[in-house]
Amino acid sequence: MSVRAAVVGLGWAGRELWLPRLRSHPDFDVVAVVDPDPAARAAVGAATGTPAHAEPDALDPRSVDLAVVAVPNHLHTTVAAGLLGRGVSVFLEKPVCLSGAEADTLAAAERDGGVLLAGSAARHRADVRELAAALPELGRVRHVDLAWVRARGVPRAGGWFTRRSEAGGGALVDLGWHLVDTLTALLGPSPVRQAVGAVSDDFLNAGEWSAAWRREQPAAALTGDVEDTARGFLLREDGISVSLRASWASHEATDLSLIRIEGSAGTAELRCTFGFSPNRQPESVLTLTREGTTRRLPVPAEPVGAEYGRQLDGVPALLADPAGRGRAIAEARTTVRLMERLYASARAGRDEPREPAYPQTTSR
Repeated sequence: MSVRAAVVGLGWAGRELWLPRLRSHPDFDVVAVVDPDPAARAAVGAATGTPAHAEPDALDPRSVDLAVVAVPNHLHTTVAAGLLGRGVSVFLEKPVCLSGAEADTLAAAERDGGVLLAGSAARHRADVRELAAALPELGRVRHVDLAWVRARGVPRAGGWFTRRSEAGGGALVDLGWHLVDTLTALLGPSPVRQAVGAVSDDFLNAGEWSAAWRREQPAAALTGDVEDTARGFLLREDGISVSLRASWASHEATDLSLIRIEGSAGTAELRCTFGFSPNRQPESVLTLTREGTTRRLPVPAEPVGAEYGRQLDGVPALLADPAGRGRAIAEARTTVRLMERLYASARAGRDEPREPAYPQTTSR
């Protein structure tokens, strides 16, 4: 029996990413779309014949099994909690929430209503799965390098994605959430003992660094106030150290996503490109290095975005699993706390007085 699905939010993610994949997936039947913009509703309704509503209040568990929520970040908790409270299960786009308080709100709504599903698609990539299969050859894991660095990829400069009040943050919230989620999938969850972060915005408000693949016009005014680059260093309770970098733009020629896992018996490295940027690595390259010898491991080729369809493959089973209630929000709570700590560290670093670069001398 198909899962009756609704897409809430018809921005880029809802319109270009989730709606076509849900409509083409044999396990789902798209029964409604929701967006406050009449033009967005009319366009999707005309193209698909799907009933369109202005508000998520139009959805109820008698007609909808799952609402895929892809609204701006600051509305995630409000919209998802309202649906969960009415008994509608929710698949929530990342970032699941923007604070520990929002995590509490979602947890309470899930206890009283529908099931919350979440997570990023990166963990479902074929190359990430092959990296996971190589972990037993590494011995005890000591350190991980995580990076998602775009050459040019600031999302719609001046739009909601670049305003802290609506996005909650910049590249760290956007790309960094995928990296942290993938780390959890590979090594399992662990509290973070120490976290140091730094942010910068050298490319944010220069239009030539925007993401071409989103097919959206820049906002009239360039008013972004989030970071385009975030760097962090973490020490987990299990003793594993983690270097993290998330960049919407850089001086690199092509976009690169990197996962390098160093262990007591070897190092595995995956070089690829997450997401939909056309400025990609030519192919995913996975290598294993042991005792001075590096060998390349096979990685299945797959179309760009295949991981999102693969993520949907597992959704019906997750909805039917009573043990899954509370799992998504538990992982999201750990991730958002980490984000809060990295941002706090970055703010503290900017506020602290700086020592002179060189010793001061007294003129004679």
